[in-house]
Amino acid sequence: MKRFLRRIGNWLETHWVKPAYAGGLCLALSLFYFASATNTMSGWLYAISGMNFALLGLAAILPMRSLRQLTVRRHPIEPVSCGERLTVTVDLENPQSRPGWFGSSGLLQVSDAIPHQLGSFPKHSIESLPPQGCYRWIYTQPAPRRGVYRWDEIHLKTAAPLGLFWCRRPRLAPAKAIVYPTVLPLHHCPLIDGIGREDNPIFSVEERQVQAASEGLTRALRPYRFGDPMRMIHWRTSARYGELRVRELEVFQSGLDAVIALDTMATWNPEDFEDAAIAAASLYFYASRQQLNVRFWSARTGTIQGHRVVLEALAEAHFNETPMGEPLPDRPIVWLTSQSDRIHDLPSNSRWVLWSETLSAKVPYRGIAIAPETDLQQQLQSIPK
Repeated sequence: MKRFLRRIGNWLETHWVKPAYAGGLCLALSLFYFASATNTMSGWLYAISGMNFALLGLAAILPMRSLRQLTVRRHPIEPVSCGERLTVTVDLENPQSRPGWFGSSGLLQVSDAIPHQLGSFPKHSIESLPPQGCYRWIYTQPAPRRGVYRWDEIHLKTAAPLGLFWCRRPRLAPAKAIVYPTVLPLHHCPLIDGIGREDNPIFSVEERQVQAASEGLTRALRPYRFGDPMRMIHWRTSARYGELRVRELEVFQSGLDAVIALDTMATWNPEDFEDAAIAAASLYFYASRQQLNVRFWSARTGTIQGHRVVLEALAEAHFNETPMGEPLPDRPIVWLTSQSDRIHDLPSNSRWVLWSETLSAKVPYRGIAIAPETDLQQQLQSIPK
């Protein structure tokens, strides 16, 4: 019964007006006075009931008129990372030029019909919106989960000026909010550092030329990372700084291609898939910082490149996707999957990151089996087995 009455109230509020408590009481008294006047034929009761009905009619018309001309304009929403807060900006304008009750809008409540994944509807009250006036509403909303969120409406609600009837009207204001997955700050990643080196002739030649590298070949010196060849250590600079320093050659990474591939065609545990999206973004940005020619692949997008493009694709990624893009390229791949049997057909010199309790003993290539109870960043920085 309560649900039915609530539906009736919502329908009245959005299509006409819904009586407030004071409005319902006034309507009941007006009907009582009218019935009494009909029964007793008293003129003063007719006058009271007539005045009450006129007041109720005015109170029902004014809220609808005050909302009719209001316009809403939404500003673009800047993307954020998971765990940050979205900033939403909305402009409300009153284009009417007439002063007074028929031109101004007062005691207005604004609510944004955001998706339920982002929380409850944000609400804000505006004391007055005069003719030719504009009010800017800025609010922030937490974004606890990655995704691409779309919604279309902003609701305007008022009972002004008499407060006897509520009127609510939706306004079309399309919105798109992008929440990127978290990018972990990987300091080193042997999984990426070793990919493509065995089969890359340029790398093999440079590896043999490291000891005889001239000043023109050496791009910079950087701190030693676990897994760097001992022949690349610049001993004189290391003695000066008191820590190991490694040569970074101009063509040391040139020609090395890598593809971070997320297996979106497979069936995943939802929490594992969120970790896989975080891992894919973190590996992509680490490989980019290492000057690799890195790209991202998923079943829906195919092969794409570019920081913002990849982050948006990961924000919108889902498992059990139907293949729509190009197939996996014939390049070294870092394959993020939940099924170990999908590792066997990867190109040569690929790597894998597996979210599964069962691992085949004959899985080719080297990779990392993710343990749910262990820190993801620590595991991505571990040595693949």
